[in-house]
Amino acid sequence: MAGRKPGRNFLFVPGPTNVPDRILRAMHVVMEDHRSSDFPKLTIPLYEELKKIFKTKDGQVVIFPSSGTGAWEAAITNTRSPGDKVLIARFGQFSHLWGELARRHGLDVIAQDEEWGTGANPERIEEALRADQNHEIKGVLVVHNETATGVTSDVAAVRRALDAAKHPALLYVDGVSSIASIDFRMDDWGVDLAITGSQKGLMLPAGLGILAASQKALAQMKDAKCTRCYFDLADHMRTNPSGYFPYTPALPLLYGLRESLAMLQEEGLDNVFARHRHLAEGTRAAVKAWGLKLCAKEPRWHSNTVSAIMVPQGFNGADVIDRAFRRYNLALGAGLSQMAGKLFRIGHLGDLNELMLLGGIAGAEMAMRDVGIEIVPGSGVAAAEEQFRSSQGAKETRIAAE
Repeated sequence: MAGRKPGRNFLFVPGPTNVPDRILRAMHVVMEDHRSSDFPKLTIPLYEELKKIFKTKDGQVVIFPSSGTGAWEAAITNTRSPGDKVLIARFGQFSHLWGELARRHGLDVIAQDEEWGTGANPERIEEALRADQNHEIKGVLVVHNETATGVTSDVAAVRRALDAAKHPALLYVDGVSSIASIDFRMDDWGVDLAITGSQKGLMLPAGLGILAASQKALAQMKDAKCTRCYFDLADHMRTNPSGYFPYTPALPLLYGLRESLAMLQEEGLDNVFARHRHLAEGTRAAVKAWGLKLCAKEPRWHSNTVSAIMVPQGFNGADVIDRAFRRYNLALGAGLSQMAGKLFRIGHLGDLNELMLLGGIAGAEMAMRDVGIEIVPGSGVAAAEEQFRSSQGAKETRIAAE
């Protein structure tokens, strides 16, 4: 019989992420009447604060009791009709799944396959849109940060591709593992539908799917014929302005969301993005010291929220993950689909600092050595430490100079 594992589980999957104690306390609430006259005091401010996270002034934010997949579905079904053509850049498991969701709703999905380890190709997207003289393509779908491969795509460049082609298609962006962790600019980038979930950069448990829709996207609702009920935006548009929901909301998560948004604003979004970049650079320094490679093919694809680390030929990433969990109480992300067994993933997003991440790097290093991968003991930890110290020292020098 296995004994109790002392201490905390080190959670380094790319979602769900660590939930701060402050948010846990905020969610520890008694249930209440979600139709009371006091309830809007909680809910109405959430929409305005979320708009700051999406960086939109005119977009409308809707909160669903669901995962991010529910927000995927809401984005598609509220703006599209069966038979509509949509173009999706497919370069990882989650871009694949989003396309499959659209297909199951009857859409004609045109997939632009890119090599896993790269991201959306704006030039190919522009070429496809220029060829679509009759504007049959109604939407372009892009996953901003593909957690399966640790790749971040350039959404601004995709918007430039649509503009260069003078194409009216809506731009749909999955920001589940980027929003509130990596810079995201809905209005500046001309994103029409932006999607996120509660369990990553927002530092909450899974359970909220959040969608931000532009006015252009909302205008297409009247002609959209996809079947929808639970995810019908019209129901929310009738009830949300007064602070209510069309059905029972996830009450504790809403209280947690209020605290999460307060924490993000207290740190400052630019500081949040800089912290994630700082932590990612330390992880990448560790990978280099180990003599291993990332799944991301080039630095321009590097994600600041998750690193997908290729294991040497002849080894199975699943063995590293299992050893880390069973021996060191460390949870690492697995390789998915065509990357199964070829890599393991270190998530470095959400409520995280340098010392926490060093623990994850140390555990991964020990687990790799346990399964026979030859790396110099302590090399990754030392490289991450030096990266953290040097970049922090540079930051302090800049502050002193100012």
